[in-house]
Amino acid sequence: MTSSATAASTSAVDADERPADVVLEAASVTLRYGSVTALKDVSFTVRSGEVVALVGPNGAGKTSLFNCVSGFSRPSEGTLTFAGLDLGTARRHAIAQAGVGRTFQNLSLFPGATVMENALVGRHPLMRSSIAGNLLRWRRSRAEDVAHREAVADVLDLLGLFDLRNTEVGGLPYGTRKRVELARALASEPRLLLMDEPVAGMNPTETAELTETIGRVRAQRDLAILVVEHDMAMVMEVADWITVLDFGQVIAQGRPAAIRDSEAVREAYLGNSVSLDAEHTPDHLSPLSEEI
Repeated sequence: MTSSATAASTSAVDADERPADVVLEAASVTLRYGSVTALKDVSFTVRSGEVVALVGPNGAGKTSLFNCVSGFSRPSEGTLTFAGLDLGTARRHAIAQAGVGRTFQNLSLFPGATVMENALVGRHPLMRSSIAGNLLRWRRSRAEDVAHREAVADVLDLLGLFDLRNTEVGGLPYGTRKRVELARALASEPRLLLMDEPVAGMNPTETAELTETIGRVRAQRDLAILVVEHDMAMVMEVADWITVLDFGQVIAQGRPAAIRDSEAVREAYLGNSVSLDAEHTPDHLSPLSEEI
């Protein structure tokens, strides 16, 4: 069975039970860097209220696709649409203003600034006061500043960071700084949240805490989440729908249970010659084989 046929057959499972409101739609997206094709004919959707996971082996094209959604790369072919906005042509600030927030694989915080100050950066697309108004502390600017700080305080409280709001980020543990970056993304009030490997580099305790936090965010915020992650245990716990990439192509889509049982996914991760029996599975692959 071809990759496209496999993806089509897998995506048919429970597809009719997904929410009707499509937040993000990728249609036949292809991305080339010179002679290298990073993505080929990729199609998938993210729907209102869903957590959709984008998974695949290293080099599968996950981050390339993320970069297309957030405007860092432009598709060579196909379309990416968010709330009627063509992400293939929109400027990055317009994408943020439209309601797309993002966390990054590598932390991009200001270590000398406080938790509150870092999270306030996420409010920039929503700020309306002029530079002059802020410098002269006009009444309207002061009122807007108070409103932004109150909105950020709500986000920090949701993520368990409120008591650390005046603490400099540089001295915080890695897992806590990851939550600060999530706070900055949520501060922009996104309709679509992109999370690039949110638990990468975390210990099991930190991973469990952030997994619980993501569940709390989806329960209390009206947004859809698209997450790239290698930790399949975390993916299986939080995702409603999974899209699997391999060599830049979609090889499977479906509910977590369908993806776990997919032979195409097992082959992509482990290869034809690798047995999935526990006694023959290499130690570094055993967590993955247990989940997939």
